[in-house]
Amino acid sequence: MENREKPKPEPASIPHSRFPNHGATLRVAIVAGEASGDGLGAGLIAALRQRFPQAEFAGIGGDGMRAAGCQTWFDASELAVMGLAEVLRHLPRLLKLRKAFRERVLAWRPDVFIGIDAPDFNLGVERWLKQRGVRTVHYVSPSVWAWREKRAEKIGASADRVLCLFPMEPPIYARHGVDASFVGHPMADEIPLQPDRDTARQALGLSGDAPVLAVLPGSRLGEIHRLGAPFLEAAARVAQEIPGLRVIVPAASAACRQALESLRSDPRFSGLDYHLLNGQAREALYASDVVLLASGTATLEAMLAKRPMVVGYKIAPATYSLVKMLGMLKIERYALPNVLAGEDLAPELMQDDCTPENLSRAVLHWFTHPEAVAALQPKYLELHHALRQDASARAADAVANLLSSTHA
Repeated sequence: MENREKPKPEPASIPHSRFPNHGATLRVAIVAGEASGDGLGAGLIAALRQRFPQAEFAGIGGDGMRAAGCQTWFDASELAVMGLAEVLRHLPRLLKLRKAFRERVLAWRPDVFIGIDAPDFNLGVERWLKQRGVRTVHYVSPSVWAWREKRAEKIGASADRVLCLFPMEPPIYARHGVDASFVGHPMADEIPLQPDRDTARQALGLSGDAPVLAVLPGSRLGEIHRLGAPFLEAAARVAQEIPGLRVIVPAASAACRQALESLRSDPRFSGLDYHLLNGQAREALYASDVVLLASGTATLEAMLAKRPMVVGYKIAPATYSLVKMLGMLKIERYALPNVLAGEDLAPELMQDDCTPENLSRAVLHWFTHPEAVAALQPKYLELHHALRQDASARAADAVANLLSSTHA
């Protein structure tokens, strides 16, 4: 396929006089609540600074945003709470932090507030500030294409503009009268169009010609408890059919590594020699021939790495029954590559279908049908180009254009 790299857009510019609150200085309040959001924030700050060299940035973020020049009143780790029990335990602290933070933002008189992901925290702050005359932007749309589309209206009540990572999202917001822009996905900007398999294998100590299966059962303990055993049993079945197979399993954290290590004694796959990695998920994807992974953002990463994959997932049976009964899930496809392509590029084995037998059969298909793998590559490449939009620059343009229309 021909190289269709897009030229970088020219930076938008707005005369400083259009920010009457601060004379020649643009003030941007910005919040990121986890590592991925901190990376998005750092890229956006750098792109905005190209357009507004004297701009001031303050809010909540991590090391990346601080290095980009953001004054962090609170660290991003203050918001990094996951799981219902943990959220409930931290709720009084989080509510107190949100109240103090939004009042500090209002007193600082920013020209715009940008909430990056973390919708449980940011949408409430955005709504409160919007009601008081502050322009608001929400960067990274919740999955309105999958769950409860009507949430788009509530998001529009919080954000003057939504910055979307996927092209199917703005039309959904348009149906609900919400201003939304597709800016592309930063991961598509980061990952090379043709990742270097040999270098990744050298880094992981793998032979250049060995067959390699990467197994990613999730980054949360609950996912590993539900998917770790069936995924590893599937890998053991594949290893019986593929001579010399190397199985690599990235562990997202020390707790995940411990949970995966404890599975070695399981008799269903006690003969499987799998190599645990400390993180290094992207290197594992690059080094692999086939990937077995949990549904989620990792499927997008595997697609951008141009690797054939099998996607499995399980949630608690009671939760699944409730979701189905209430009709909360509106999609036929779960894995992001399939959703983006509008066709089944990767097998999806969900809930009762997520068995070692089914998983191993689907993985073996990729190992034994190289022509099917070859047919995937142009489709993956086309999706990669579609998402590779220089996201930080386009997000900065969308913010600048909002401010321009505000102060014109």
